[in-house]
Amino acid sequence: MCGIFGYVGARKDAGMVVIEGLKNLEYRGYDSWGVASSVAGKLVVSKDTGKISGVDAKSFSDESTIAIAHTRWATHGGVTPKNAHPHLSEDGTIAVVHNGIVENYRELKEWLSERGHTFMSETDTEVIPHLIEEEMKSGSDFAAAVRRACLKFEGRFAILALHTPTHTLVAARTGSPLIVGVSKKSDGNAEQGYFIASDIPAFLKHTRIVQYLDDGEMLVTDGESILFSDLHTGEERPKREIEITWTVEQAEKGDFEHYMMKEIMDQKESVVRAVNQDEAQIMTLAQSIRDAQGTFLVACGTAGKACMAAEYFFSVIARHHVNVAAASEFKLYHHFLTEKSLLVVVSQSGETADVLEAMRVAKAKRAKVLAIVNVEGSTIAREADYTLRINAGPERAVASTKALTGQLAVLLLIAHALAGKLQEGKTLLLEAGAMINDMLNPRYIERLRKLADRIKEDEDLYIIGKSWNYPMALESAIKIQEVSYVHAEGFAGGELKHGPIALIEEGTPCIALIGKDEVMSDILSNTMELKARGATIIGVCPDRYDVFDEWIKVPDAGTAQAIVNIIPIQVLAYFLAVHRGKNPDMPRNLAKSVTVK
Repeated sequence: MCGIFGYVGARKDAGMVVIEGLKNLEYRGYDSWGVASSVAGKLVVSKDTGKISGVDAKSFSDESTIAIAHTRWATHGGVTPKNAHPHLSEDGTIAVVHNGIVENYRELKEWLSERGHTFMSETDTEVIPHLIEEEMKSGSDFAAAVRRACLKFEGRFAILALHTPTHTLVAARTGSPLIVGVSKKSDGNAEQGYFIASDIPAFLKHTRIVQYLDDGEMLVTDGESILFSDLHTGEERPKREIEITWTVEQAEKGDFEHYMMKEIMDQKESVVRAVNQDEAQIMTLAQSIRDAQGTFLVACGTAGKACMAAEYFFSVIARHHVNVAAASEFKLYHHFLTEKSLLVVVSQSGETADVLEAMRVAKAKRAKVLAIVNVEGSTIAREADYTLRINAGPERAVASTKALTGQLAVLLLIAHALAGKLQEGKTLLLEAGAMINDMLNPRYIERLRKLADRIKEDEDLYIIGKSWNYPMALESAIKIQEVSYVHAEGFAGGELKHGPIALIEEGTPCIALIGKDEVMSDILSNTMELKARGATIIGVCPDRYDVFDEWIKVPDAGTAQAIVNIIPIQVLAYFLAVHRGKNPDMPRNLAKSVTVK
């Protein structure tokens, strides 16, 4: 969940390059930050707690052509300057940044301490440079020492190690992502060099040519050449260069104060982009679901709510049963899996640790895996048997918005294809996209801002829904919780009288997500039950009803109602965060890509 960035090449401002790039990775971790560069053959290290966004990158414009940097999301050890990365070897020639967890670090630390190593932090990461140093004492060169050290680690990790005497960067990964940006003069760039990062936005302003470091691989580069190899055997792994379609503008927030609002507004276009799929591929995937003996939709968090909604899509539209499971729980399902099973995994980042674990459980039973992701070239995309991209573009705010609606659109499209109604599904979603464009106008946004201002002091908020609006009620609670820190909970409308209605007091704000569908009268009755107990009702619905104290009008989008209903809640959550003085892009304790279990 941490941000890693390194550079080696012809540029002489490596420290500034990695600090600037690291600011584009702050969504991956913002407890603390650090940078190490080699200046005149010696490591120069700066690190501190807090966000890197306020750090002046120009102060790192030293005479350095190699540097590494890191933003931390704390796992082992508190948020202190000593625990911030990079961490150094005993002799001060090796610096390491790390994402993931070294699960056996205690045993390694004890072993190293017996050999005279002194540790300055509480982290698991610090054992890495010390272990590399110890391996070099046996005669291994730097790259070989990194390989030997990595083979001693237990757990999922990505590391980037800098060695000043050889002017070399070595990267290795098992589970957590690392991507190489390639800058060549032959491609029209100013200087030759290599950028190594945990996500593409770090180096997007420098190059759009990438090479992917796959699971169980390592690389070595001195800035002039690069060598990929198998982490276990040392066998060389040739890599092709891929051009990324993202632009710098897509990855920036432009005139918006926060990425979250920019990405909410992007949904005017991103839902339509999600529909832009190869029809033959969609039909092939639909046939795979039809032929499978057991289809499982698996994801985490917000993507998990998209899967829950899709269970209703497949039931109502295609009359087809699918199973939904949280990725973190999926290994308990292995008893049901066979080679005729199909696993459909959904992930915004394409790097979610629990989802990757679920995929490996399925593959162990020789089941097929279909991935629905946003990030091209991600680990999940590369390891799946089939991949569909939602085409939402870069999403930088921790709270997912446009990726969710893209996931919903793709899943809805597949459900229509399974029912033999692909064109009807495409038309429905294109019309929904046009409705979203009309809905997200300045007057609408301002009305939601004023509503957020009226309820910003409330510490409890409840959301109800039925059918596909039930998962959206759960997702609404996630959005409000994670960015505004208001205690929010979502419920199936019919479950209120089985316990949750005891929470309702006079004036408690409650949101009802409603569509013009077969369960409309039921959810209106549930809303009246809340009203009778004194709740203040905020209705999200195409039509106004007397039971609403506040009405948030949404278009009548038919079976795409879940998509249009969640968007005003995203806006409301954003303004709740802003009015309560919180940063909606960087919620406390959370990071964008969850690469640890």
